[in-house]
Amino acid sequence: MGILDFLTGEFIDVIHWTDDTRDTMVWRFDREGHAIKYGAKLTVREGQAAVFVHEGQLADVFTPGLYMLETNNMPILTTLNHWDHGFKSPFKSEIYFVNTTRFNDLKWGTKNPIMLRDPEFGPLRLRSFGTYSTRVSDPAKFLREIVGTDGEFTMDEISYQIRNVIVQEFSRVVASSGIPALDMAANTADLGKLIASAISPIVAEYGLSIPEFYIENISLPPAVEEALDKRTSMGMAGDLGKFTQYSAAEAMTSAARNPDGGGGMGAGLGAGMGMAMATQMAGQMQQNSGPWGSVPTPPPPPPVEHVWHLAEDGKTTGPFSKAALGRMAAEGSLKRSTHVWTAGQDGWKEAGEVMELAQLFTILPPPPPGA
Repeated sequence: MGILDFLTGEFIDVIHWTDDTRDTMVWRFDREGHAIKYGAKLTVREGQAAVFVHEGQLADVFTPGLYMLETNNMPILTTLNHWDHGFKSPFKSEIYFVNTTRFNDLKWGTKNPIMLRDPEFGPLRLRSFGTYSTRVSDPAKFLREIVGTDGEFTMDEISYQIRNVIVQEFSRVVASSGIPALDMAANTADLGKLIASAISPIVAEYGLSIPEFYIENISLPPAVEEALDKRTSMGMAGDLGKFTQYSAAEAMTSAARNPDGGGGMGAGLGAGMGMAMATQMAGQMQQNSGPWGSVPTPPPPPPVEHVWHLAEDGKTTGPFSKAALGRMAAEGSLKRSTHVWTAGQDGWKEAGEVMELAQLFTILPPPPPGA
């Protein structure tokens, strides 16, 4: 070391750290020979802690503030060196600055699906992801257990380990919670608190804490989602027989409206349905033939009840049965001017113009008793 380097080291008496990065957790203050001048000023800013390591042994920890490095300000280091009568010459120690602020918006997620036993669906696999934040709560323990002698330690070096802990505890908590998969979306806040409380003791052994933990999404496998969508559709359809009839009528009406490309298809569909009905009727007639070859006359087919759609303010509702429309007319929610449509009808018409519905507005109740 040259004379200029030596003089520069002698006159540098301010020790501090300013960080312009977003992921540095620990930074070591480097000095030639680790010589710290007696009486130097140590500046520890808010969101920082300074840890002294002397001859491989962790000594003092300084919280935010301005310190004069003297024997009365370094009790542990003074005890280690037995400076009973004062100390004026430089001493050799390593100083590590630890960032104690929160590291936010850190990602976590389940790389592989989590196996659990759902009370409604049985064995099930789930995926989930979210965010969390962490901070150094015990600088001395964090330096001792994780950092070691690393001169610059970043969040990326510990985030993978924290993610593993989160996924492990998430799997355990979710599998033992007994919450149905369909109800987990409504309980993500409670699940997050349970998982955070399970993670805290583990990361505390590293000198860390988890101030915030969020579950953004819990998803089912695609096959289960498809089956769930079908189940929901069936529930919305209600009476499957009437729903099938309505779907067939809608398909025939759509084919009839397209004479260019779909007219032939509609005619073929009608012919096919007619042949199927004829075949079914022939089979029934053959089954019902008596011993003398007499064929009983089949009953006429039941009348097809129309279902109606309503159009109001540019929106359509329905389908409604005639009985439902009668109740709506009595309540006043269905008027003569309301536009209605049913399968086979040529465009929208006002309810008062449809003969089948016009009678709903002409039937009046009898006079009350005693009138």
